[in-house]
Amino acid sequence: MRMPQQYGRGSYGGGGGGLGRLLRGRLGLLLIAAIGLFFYWQMNQKPVPFSGRNQLNTVPIEQEVQLGQQSYVQILSQEQGQGNTVLCAERCIGTEAELTSKVREIGARLQSAAVELEQDLLSEGYQFTPVAQSFDWTYYVVDSATPNAFCLPGGYVAVYTGILDITGNYDGQVSMDDIADPDKLAVVMGHEIGHALAHHGAERMSQAKVVQLGQMAVGVGFGDMGAAQQRAIMQAFGMAAQGGILKFSRQHETEADKIGLDLLVRACYDPREAPELWQRMGEIGGGQRPPEWMSTHPASETRAENFRKWMPDAIAEYERRCGPLN
Repeated sequence: MRMPQQYGRGSYGGGGGGLGRLLRGRLGLLLIAAIGLFFYWQMNQKPVPFSGRNQLNTVPIEQEVQLGQQSYVQILSQEQGQGNTVLCAERCIGTEAELTSKVREIGARLQSAAVELEQDLLSEGYQFTPVAQSFDWTYYVVDSATPNAFCLPGGYVAVYTGILDITGNYDGQVSMDDIADPDKLAVVMGHEIGHALAHHGAERMSQAKVVQLGQMAVGVGFGDMGAAQQRAIMQAFGMAAQGGILKFSRQHETEADKIGLDLLVRACYDPREAPELWQRMGEIGGGQRPPEWMSTHPASETRAENFRKWMPDAIAEYERRCGPLN
């Protein structure tokens, strides 16, 4: 029995039908693009030894550090342009010197801990390029009410005075008493240094590049559709991509919390201060926050609970290295 004429040619791609039409259509373009992005993603995976996961990273360390230095100079210049003093940028006496000295003292202990941590991981067989030894560690305090601190690639650290009351005696005003007990400030600085050690900035840049390539592929694949349909598709793609980026961002924060805790213990700062710090952080702004899944950061309650979960091991390691905790 002869097959009807319309089935006589190929479902395998002859003429103008079947697979040939699919490959010439938008689905074929999107499929090719998706396969290309998948291989690009897989070929640029690098280990994060602190957590055991792999990360997408297409940025060379030298470029990452250079961008960190440039951003650091730019941010501090902007702060000065907005009337916020960068302490000890020109002169360093009195209170300015005392604050800056305390921040640099904490930083020096944490950076030594970072060097030691990387060397220990290398000795355990992890394959990665250590960076803490070669970072150009730099610390400045910015006189600003903003409760903020950061560490850019290359070891460029800034602490804002607005965070000192939260890490200090928590009485609603910033004073020298806030640096009398440095443990909570060390929690914050260790967390920020953790971001730099784990190359989270480079990972975010690499992810943004993949999103841009995906947007281009979607634009080409649906280029023959009406403007309204294209906008709807691009918006849907953007929302999906943003959801993925937010998830990675929360992962970065948790990873930096854990790295910071490891540095804290190695530098002999009290790890028990970490959960209380994040409880305080959750109270800023009356405790109003978007749902965790819509945020770049885990909820403060989640972070405090993570620290409680990690605490028994952290205390045991502290006491092994530094002696009994009071």
